[in-house]
Order: sequence, then C-alpha cells, then structure tokens
Amino acid sequence: MTSADPTRVIAIARSWLGTPYHDQASLRGVGCDCLGLARGVWREVVGPEPFPIPPYSRDWGETGPREVLADGARAMMPEVSLQSAEPGALVLFRMVPRAIAKHVGILTGPDTFLHAYERLGVIEEPLTPTWRRRIAFAFLFPAR
Repeated sequence: MTSADPTRVIAIARSWLGTPYHDQASLRGVGCDCLGLARGVWREVVGPEPFPIPPYSRDWGETGPREVLADGARAMMPEVSLQSAEPGALVLFRMVPRAIAKHVGILTGPDTFLHAYERLGVIEEPLTPTWRRRIAFAFLFPAR
C-alpha cells in the first residue's frame, strides 16, 4: 500500500485550523473532535470513509482494555514505528500512562503537530517532550 503525499496531508490538516471543538463532529470550519479531524482529513486525502463511526461517549477510552483507535487505524492504514513517524503521519496518544490510546493528532513537522483539543478547537502546537512521550502508535494515510 502506497502512502499519501505528506505535504498534501499537512496542507489539508492545516486547512482545519480554527475549527471549533465539538464532540463527534467532523465538519471543517463548523466543528470536530480529534477523531473528526482525522476523518475529515481522510475524506479529502483518501476518499469516502470506509465505515461509519458509531456514537461514542466522552469517557469511551476509560471503559475497556481494547485499543479501539489503533485497531481501526490498523485496518485501513499502514502502521509505522514511532521512530520512523514523520510529518504527515497520524499519531495516537495515551493521555494517561497504561491507558488505551484515545487522542489523535497529525504530525506537521519534526517538532509540531495538529489536533482538535477541547475548548481550543483545531490547533497546531509544539510536540513537547510531554506530548512526544504520550505517542503510542503512528500510521500513514494511504494514497487515494
């Protein structure tokens, strides 16, 4: 499976900057959560979403041991090692040590990433050591 042009992935992701945060939404300029951002970028980079996302609660990440996000991404995207993840990669974060990965971002540079964050909306910010150590998985958007 070939991967999408990372420059294009980043440009599309950046077009979502300023989108307000809204649980379970995925509309650029209107509202999205972190998964909604990834879904929106997918639609523009790859095409239609391969399956519908079922409704989820705000605490979904605390309710089970299964890596739901990683399993879903792995079914559609090539996984790469954390060491080889470069700009354009989708990264999944563990927000609490030993918990499942439940936050999504897109690397935009060697030390920056873009994500949808509650109260802030879609932002691009430094990939600080705190954020970097939370990365649990990395994937590439496939080519259309």
